Amino acid sequence: MSAPLVILSVVMLALALVYAYGRFGRRLHGEAGLALKPEPEQTALDRMAAPLLKAHPGQNGVSLISDNMAAFALRALSARLAGRSLDLQYYYWKNDLTGRLLTREILAAADRGVQIRLLLDDINAGLHDRMCLALDAHPNIQVRLFNPSRARADRFRRGLEMVLRPFRATRRMHNKQWIADGRIVIAGGRNIGDAYFDAAEEANFRDLDVWALGPVAWEASAVFDRYWNSAVVVPIGLLRTPRKHYLPALRYKVQTAAQTSGGRHYLLQTDEAARSDGAMPRAEHLHWTADVKLVADPPEKAFLQKRNNWIMNELLPVLTSATQTVRIISPYFIPGAAGTTTFAELAQRNVQVAVLTNSLAATDVAAVHGAYANYRKALLRGGAVLFELKAIHETSDPQRMSLFGSRNASLHTKAFAVDGKTAFVGSLNFDPRSASLNTEMGVVFTHAALVDAVVAVFDEETRPANSFRLTLESGRLRWHDSTGGEARILRREPEAGFLRRVTAGIIGILPIESQL
Repeated sequence: MSAPLVILSVVMLALALVYAYGRFGRRLHGEAGLALKPEPEQTALDRMAAPLLKAHPGQNGVSLISDNMAAFALRALSARLAGRSLDLQYYYWKNDLTGRLLTREILAAADRGVQIRLLLDDINAGLHDRMCLALDAHPNIQVRLFNPSRARADRFRRGLEMVLRPFRATRRMHNKQWIADGRIVIAGGRNIGDAYFDAAEEANFRDLDVWALGPVAWEASAVFDRYWNSAVVVPIGLLRTPRKHYLPALRYKVQTAAQTSGGRHYLLQTDEAARSDGAMPRAEHLHWTADVKLVADPPEKAFLQKRNNWIMNELLPVLTSATQTVRIISPYFIPGAAGTTTFAELAQRNVQVAVLTNSLAATDVAAVHGAYANYRKALLRGGAVLFELKAIHETSDPQRMSLFGSRNASLHTKAFAVDGKTAFVGSLNFDPRSASLNTEMGVVFTHAALVDAVVAVFDEETRPANSFRLTLESGRLRWHDSTGGEARILRREPEAGFLRRVTAGIIGILPIESQL
């Protein structure tokens, strides 16, 4: 090819890229929208809340939800009782059994006139455009996507967009919250999908949510509004032409899901919960306190020009203020050099630092484990205590078994407790992605019984029957646990297959930690 033709080709390619970037990068906006304010006695949830809030002025009724079935039922029941609004914000919403059952509940609410706003991160929503478009076709439902790709169906254009904005495309909304009538908020680690509600056939997540009634729910609504109206959020109808026939098809699918044996099981459990406790956690697990603070990254964290670890700036002073104990639960744990040093400094002050994360066999992201493994020896030498959750739980509690009888477990809880006095539950992992790339949120509280509940979760999951405790022996890692009541010591990654070990090992030497 002659030099002029080469130059012309390069110029044409450059112009095409500029055009494509402009097309993909143009900002689309929906109309501004705000949460509907709670009104006295207007809805069933208003009437349920009124006597409780009157008896506890200025306080929040708060409960920790560790049981997966209860987590499903409380969401479903709040949707059934909602009469004004449902504001739902999630990293992803799976189009599986429990995803469809909860979709069925929000469709029923919308049919009653409830105004529904569904905000999803695009990284997973892009796989289910048809479901999102179907919901958006309902006159009482709006669906918006966080940091969406402009290319919805064309793989070439999607790939080109990833090339043109590789760093911006990796910044995701990891927040999870379910707000009903501005009265109740459920926030924490759970997305919407079978693995979060004990319906997955292979493995289910161990997770934790905060259920709250009171002023903190309106704080959650303010966070939702900030995201809903941000420049990085786009209505799905502006990205892809709506298809009205999608909604009847979705109605058929969710109704079919409700008629399966699994669907009937979940709906029966929800009906039983409604009869015994209504839309609230059990009274003995509901604690009233004003010492609750909602913390959240702003949506602006998704813009490269503003690098600021908002939520970590609030939480790190809490951790480093410890004088006795720090207990951390993080399924994806990559402390980095700075974090490893911080934990060592705490240990030097005679603070017991204990961390629970997934073992290689239990994790659903082997790549993260590969990066975490690089810090294990340094953490142990610095005085930290490390636990790794087993993939198989030897529990006899039928409430912790899945719909299919599987006992495989993977940790998904994100929480910590400091000195038995302060605790956090939310969406934040202790890894670079949560700190710098994803938006996150959670709840900080100082109520003694609630903090004790977080500590109890840590203590249960770190029992030798449930987790391995790591030690160093002549510079080599050892894993300690018990099986069948007998203590044992293992000398290599327990229960992990060859492929997992190789994958984690390769990731551990690649320079990609900042993206994990």
